[in-house]
Formats: sequence, structure tokens, C-alpha cells
Amino acid sequence: MWGMILKAFPEVSAAVRGRTVAIEPLVSKIGCVQRLALFDLDRTLIDLDAAFRRWAEEFAERHRLDAEGLTWLVSQDQETHPHREVFFSKVRERFALAESVEELWVDYRRRMPHLVQCYPGVLAGLAELRAAGWRVGIVTNGMADNQLGKLRRTGLAVAVDGYAVSGVEGIRKPERGLFEIAAQRCGANLAEGGWIVGDNLVADIAGGQAAGLRGIWVDRGTWPGHEHRADHVVTAVAEAIAIMRDMHQPG
Repeated sequence: MWGMILKAFPEVSAAVRGRTVAIEPLVSKIGCVQRLALFDLDRTLIDLDAAFRRWAEEFAERHRLDAEGLTWLVSQDQETHPHREVFFSKVRERFALAESVEELWVDYRRRMPHLVQCYPGVLAGLAELRAAGWRVGIVTNGMADNQLGKLRRTGLAVAVDGYAVSGVEGIRKPERGLFEIAAQRCGANLAEGGWIVGDNLVADIAGGQAAGLRGIWVDRGTWPGHEHRADHVVTAVAEAIAIMRDMHQPG
């Protein structure tokens, strides 16, 4: 998937070589960067892995799968994410299910918003930024029903100034356009800079920096061995919020 993305977007391809990410920030060290913070959704603000585990346990119980079947489901999630159609094709074949791939996929999207939760401190951190005068938004790839459901069920839809979902807009990260839409809905102009916080070195960090944003990579351990030049690296969103807040302190 990422190979296709890199061919489609030369500005990102120039920053990514095979399994190595080398990103040159397009914004000066701090310069005059507006107080705009855009966040990725899955594995950045919400714990998608924990939600998937809960879904897999429910699925295994409903279809009477054994422990080995549950372990297989979780392992396939890591191998096929974000290709859910591929994942459910494998699931249907492995367990000889009567439901179609599309039916399994739709049922998954219907259930997942009820299982996701924000990482600890996320909602409080976003509220802190907005109280300090920041414009805060979310920019996420994914199907409209799934992503909008997550935003609403977690309370994130009303915790930010605006959001852009690829399945709604018809454009995906790392394309600049999705970042522009999110910024506009926050009442900001992307040309004035800002920040992107995300866990994906290509879609979030390379895409955001190519769009003129400073990038904070949330390292969830899913990109082992990848070199990068993100502006900052953290392991939790709270750390990213602290960095942005501290770098914009008066004086």
C-alpha cells in the first residue's frame, strides 16, 4: 500500500526510501508557527489495538473459536491493517463463515465505535490546548461510518474545533488536501504552519511536513528500525501536547 502512495506523491516519496523514512522539515526550527494542532485518530488519540482485541474476543465467542483462532485473528490484524477487506477475506476462508466479506466488514465497522476508548489524558489534554487559545483538529483516514462513529462515541467530535475524514472528503493522507480541510474547519490557514501529531511516519509525519506542518511522531513500536527526521518523538499524546505548549510559551 505505502509503495503506491509514495509513487503517487513525489514530495513524500523524496522523503521515504524503502523501509527508511528521511523527512526534512519544511518549517523553520520554530519560526512564526500558528497555534494549530492537528492530530491523527487511530493509535494516536484512541487505542485501536485494545479495541480490536475486544472485538476479536467477541467475534471468537460468537463463532465459537478456540484460543488458537483468537490468536490468529490478532496476528492477522497486524499483518493486514489497514487492509480490512483483505483481513475479512482471510477470516471468512479460515473459519468457513457463511457471511460475505462485505457483511463481515460492515458488521465490524458498526461495532468498533462502541469499543474504542481514548488513551488516558487525551480529552483533558485537548481541552487544555483549546483553553490556551489553540485551534485543535483531527485528520484521519478511514471509512466514513467507522471514523465518524469513533469520533462521536469517544466524545472527540465535540472536543476539537474541526475534523476531516478521508471517507467523507474523498481524499487521503498523505495528500495535502485533507490537512487543508481539517485546518479550515478549525478556522486556520494551513499556509501559516502548525503541528501534526500522529503514529504513522508516512501518512501523518511525512504528509504533514510536506504540507508545511511540524511533525511529532507518536512511536507506538509499529515502525521498528525506521530512521526518521520528525521534529519530535514521543510515546504518548500528553508528551506531544506538553512540547507544543512549552514551545509556544510567551518569552
